[in-house]
Amino acid sequence: MEKLKPKLFSVMKTYTKEQFVKDLVAGIIVAIIALPLSIALALASGVTPEKGLYTAIIAGFVISFLGGSRVQIAGPTAAFATIVAGIVAQNGMDGLIIATLIAGIILIVMGFLRLGSLIKFIPYTITTGFTSGIAVTIVIGQLKDFLGVTIVSEEPLVETVEKIKGVFQFIHTTNFQALLVGVVCLAVLIIWPYINKKIPGSLIAVFVGIAMVKGLHMNVNTIGDLYEISNKLPMPAMPNITFATVKNVLPDAFTIAILAAIESLLSCVVADSMVNSKHNSNMELVAQGAGNIASAMFGGIPATGAIARTAANAKNGGRTPIAGMIHAVVLLLILVILMPYAALIPMPTIAAILFMVAYNMCEWRKFVHIVKTSPKSDIIVLVLTFALTVIFDLVVAIEVGMVLACLLFMKRMSDVTEVEGWKYIDDLDEGADPDSISLREVPKNTLVYEISGPMFFGAAEKITSISLKEKDTCLILRMRSVNAIDATALHSLEGLLEDCKKKKITLILSHVNEQPMSIIKKSGLYEQVGAENFCDHIDDALKRAEELQK
Repeated sequence: MEKLKPKLFSVMKTYTKEQFVKDLVAGIIVAIIALPLSIALALASGVTPEKGLYTAIIAGFVISFLGGSRVQIAGPTAAFATIVAGIVAQNGMDGLIIATLIAGIILIVMGFLRLGSLIKFIPYTITTGFTSGIAVTIVIGQLKDFLGVTIVSEEPLVETVEKIKGVFQFIHTTNFQALLVGVVCLAVLIIWPYINKKIPGSLIAVFVGIAMVKGLHMNVNTIGDLYEISNKLPMPAMPNITFATVKNVLPDAFTIAILAAIESLLSCVVADSMVNSKHNSNMELVAQGAGNIASAMFGGIPATGAIARTAANAKNGGRTPIAGMIHAVVLLLILVILMPYAALIPMPTIAAILFMVAYNMCEWRKFVHIVKTSPKSDIIVLVLTFALTVIFDLVVAIEVGMVLACLLFMKRMSDVTEVEGWKYIDDLDEGADPDSISLREVPKNTLVYEISGPMFFGAAEKITSISLKEKDTCLILRMRSVNAIDATALHSLEGLLEDCKKKKITLILSHVNEQPMSIIKKSGLYEQVGAENFCDHIDDALKRAEELQK
């Protein structure tokens, strides 16, 4: 069992000046990327702009310092935007701080109880469904500012359905100057990566938006028109904690904790593949908890691992938690020196940035792929989770999605499980399996794995644990005991095939049963593996592997 030891303490044993330079460069670049995103996500969360930077600075530093990943970058993320906005509207900033504090405690407890591995039991369909749903709610929430619509309402519009109704009701108040700024900034965000990948497009869009509004004297709302900008250093403060407030925000606290755990550990998995490392999931949960507690105490909002910023860190040479800590320090300097200039940023520019954030997180290709290739039960869970996230909120979506996934899984297992009598074979040793791999000669540089039992979301991780070496040329998966496969396991199988292709290893599947074969063919995996690499029996698979050695 992994010890609860921060990754920073491990990497410092072999730290060099050369690596510090790389971490410094990566940290500065990630800070530049995080600056406009932190401000935009704070506004989408219904709080003032500087609170986004407070979160990236405080939580970003603490999580990097204590985290279980080499390159994780933490801060405000789009996943929390709608949740935070709802908490602030109903319980105020004090309610949000209390919810975040409780969520931090829950995350720390999860880490100490070694619950990091339990995240794998949340199906791929649910995470894809609510991620796509959150992306849609962000887009709907930003339509008002993108179009420059003036909505007249006695109370702030919190629910997504209310926001879309408000936009349609007051669509006649559209400010076409604001729309023009939004469209131009969105075009910059789309086109800029093809021109220069080193400088973030969001930063260029901010400069373009300011130049248009100020240079052309356009009548467009800026951050300074709607919010009071502060460049003060974050200071610790505790809210007035009451039993009634704790009771009200407790469900939200659990949602924040679960979402922070899912997002951060998914980000760690992505980072591991990029830097050839292995994260400590339980230590990461403890760090996420400590980071959220610190963020709340210094006036920030919930934080978690940010996949895009983490990937940018890894791509720019960051290999230790020092890069994440530098990113936080650079943001602190920016807060003190440049924050007053944030008042000039037009609101349509912020909306355009959040549109791109929503597009990048929506995973629409994965959504469509699941709908096209997965069993009907998985499609139902996916679509229902998505719809409930948009219409109601994430709490309802995850609760209903998990219950439905478990019920459908139990039904699937009951449909495919059979009880068969023993077959006694006189000419073999007692207990021997006539199809045992031990009775066969395996070709050189060939790995043989047998999968027993249904391949579903709870067991999908075992597929990714298959260890491939450079000297291997063939991998045989024996699937005679696999009666069913779901979307999560199929996704893991696709990942295994990609890994095999990278290492020039041929994947061979032996004795694939009817239901798995149907799903594999429907997904297109059959063509990717190749019909010649699907064998009816283990003897045929071994023969195929032997042919490939020649």
